[in-house]
Amino acid sequence: MYQDLADFSIKQLEKLGATYGEARLEDVKGSAYILKNGNVEISGFDKSIGLGIRFIVNNTLGFLAINDLNKNKILNLIKKSFNLTKNSSKIGQKIKLSEEKTVKADYKVRQKIKLDAVSPEEKIKFLLDLDKEINKKYFRYFSLNDGVTKKYYVNTEGTKIVSEIPSVGLYYFITVLMNNKSMQRYAPYGSTGGWEFIKKWNLKQKLLDEIKALENVIKNGIKPPKGKIDVVVGSEVTGIAAHESVGHPYEADRILGREAAQAGESFVHPNMINYQIGSDVVNLVDDPTLEGSNGFYLYDDEGVKARRKILIKNGRINEFLHNRETAFEMGIKSNGASRACEYNKEAIVRMSNTFVLPGNHKEEELFGGIKLGVYMKNFMEWNIDDKRFHQKYTGAEAYLIKNGKISKPVINPVLEITTPALWKSIDAISNKIEFTAGNCGKGEAMQSIPVWFGGPHMRLRGIYIR
Repeated sequence: MYQDLADFSIKQLEKLGATYGEARLEDVKGSAYILKNGNVEISGFDKSIGLGIRFIVNNTLGFLAINDLNKNKILNLIKKSFNLTKNSSKIGQKIKLSEEKTVKADYKVRQKIKLDAVSPEEKIKFLLDLDKEINKKYFRYFSLNDGVTKKYYVNTEGTKIVSEIPSVGLYYFITVLMNNKSMQRYAPYGSTGGWEFIKKWNLKQKLLDEIKALENVIKNGIKPPKGKIDVVVGSEVTGIAAHESVGHPYEADRILGREAAQAGESFVHPNMINYQIGSDVVNLVDDPTLEGSNGFYLYDDEGVKARRKILIKNGRINEFLHNRETAFEMGIKSNGASRACEYNKEAIVRMSNTFVLPGNHKEEELFGGIKLGVYMKNFMEWNIDDKRFHQKYTGAEAYLIKNGKISKPVINPVLEITTPALWKSIDAISNKIEFTAGNCGKGEAMQSIPVWFGGPHMRLRGIYIR
């Protein structure tokens, strides 16, 4: 896998006088299939290999990437980039990194059913079989992708990490048409592992259940009650709120203003550790170490060991997401939140699997005591401002709650609320947790990375619905 060229790059950086250097070699193989209204539109294969190199000279950061893995070309590019960075050091932003442990590791995610053991014909047939279950007058879109990413990371501090992570993902988009009305629903699935997850997801039944639910909303749905009421949100809504209103604003580069032009700002400030942002039942984490998760890794793209990060503890802000640069600036250690989507992008502060921890209530208990309310099981769309303070969630499958019981379906209830108001309104959380896969975008150029978001059902007291 050209590991010797990554090692060679590090030696050259040391010879040139870099105070720090790292090389990230990536070898990616994958396939993708798209089915639209029963027709195969794309069936393709992709392979890429390349080397990303980052270094510091005169406290100034330099980065280069190359996919022509020739020793002489790599050397010439390193020399050019090094000299450019050194010459610009008088005007460039000064960078320092937190001190971290030297790591030597080699890990591999096991595939129970290997992705390359399943033929392209079988994968297409799987999509066609799903499509057959749906009314042909409905719009149907399916996307299936899989692949294996092999990485070798090495730096001048002596860290060397080898990893191999297979992944599989599926996305569907359905438009249900009835009685001159329509409703849309999309759902992504993703895990690290082999083809076994395709069977584990039980997609056929979930798809049919969702279509049935949307048909019920179209045929029998009523307008949502307006005003200040109680709301129960499902795991999907919990998850998107955790990701968008906690995960993103707790990214330390946003907090320090370094993502303002590319991805937005944050309402959170560095001195807000221990600030009461939610009720004391709220505990929210980001954890890349979950086996099988879409955002799985054991070491980040700066060679730092991954761990669970407790973002909110008993309603209080507990820690932020850090890479080595932001950690140094705040006088702490990195918590392993540095990720890049591919070899030719610099690693930046990112989420992995962001979710609310379960509470001690059964789901049905959350509805008890609600005289009039709304159950927003999942969402059709969401919006949030650049500072991650004002947000809106529009329900897809939703129901009226009357006298503690789930009643008639409700058409597209809208929840608009601020981040503190949302998390402070929660008084009960269920004991069952579910996850939704996604691809999180951030940076310039845009980087899309695989994540999970999720959590339990939550009960929000006295909030406005329209």
